[in-house]
Amino acid sequence: MLGAAAARPGAELWLVWGDGASGYGLAEFDSFVRHRIPVIAVVGNDAGWTQIAREQVKMFGDAVGTELARTAYHEVARGFGADGIEIRSDAEVAAGLARAREIAAAGRPVLVNVWLEKTAFREGSISM
Repeated sequence: MLGAAAARPGAELWLVWGDGASGYGLAEFDSFVRHRIPVIAVVGNDAGWTQIAREQVKMFGDAVGTELARTAYHEVARGFGADGIEIRSDAEVAAGLARAREIAAAGRPVLVNVWLEKTAFREGSISM
């Protein structure tokens, strides 16, 4: 995101993560705050490595390592000095994303933690 911000000053920057993947890069919010990178990060939080689990359970009969908690990623971002928004229902999506855009337009990074239900999205894809 730092490179994207440098290459496209003034552009609206979006980062879309699953909850599992966000755990690997969440500390970048420290850099976003320090360098005033107004990224809008959206975490799809279904409390699992669902894309991995889908095939893993079929192939091996076990979901080990793919089950996560409903982590408060928005609070982690706040801990780094960014803003955080939690969305728990479809009815909150439009207002939550509009608020995130306002925060970013004001020059601040923001993380939007969106609670999702498990779905059959990408059924049949293999990601192991």
